[in-house]
Amino acid sequence: MSADTRPRLIDNFGRTRRSFWDWRGRRPFWGGLLCILAGVPIMYIPYQTMTLGDLHIRMATTAGAGSLIIGVLLVVLGLTMWFQPQSRVFAGVAAILLALVSLVVSNFGAFLIGFLLALVGGGLGVSWMPGKPLAGAPADNGGDTAGTPTGPGLVKGNDGRHRAD
Repeated sequence: MSADTRPRLIDNFGRTRRSFWDWRGRRPFWGGLLCILAGVPIMYIPYQTMTLGDLHIRMATTAGAGSLIIGVLLVVLGLTMWFQPQSRVFAGVAAILLALVSLVVSNFGAFLIGFLLALVGGGLGVSWMPGKPLAGAPADNGGDTAGTPTGPGLVKGNDGRHRAD
């Protein structure tokens, strides 16, 4: 028996990293991440107390509850883009609309940080399309078929019916 029969830590790390890349490639990962990151300042900043010398400035207003709801919804929409990639268009459009609402409700979209992150993340979610598999590559995806598309879209056939390509 050889000393190299046990799996090495680098082999496990490389395998985990590759499976994460495969998972990330089948969904709008960056759009979801930006939407999650956008929710954090929109939720946090309206409840923050700033101190300037001896002066305490409390940001909480009656719109604080609205900011909390908008921030939580942006986090949920980002997770929806990750775990339900087939509803990415809905989640992206909803994130863009919530970003626009946060300008009015949440201290200019949490000082434009959350607004810009949600706007870009929603745009990435709407514009993301799943890639086509390579012609010579096997279609093994580890049993996860939730994010695997059946084709790039609907194509009109010769008989007038639409079919998935």
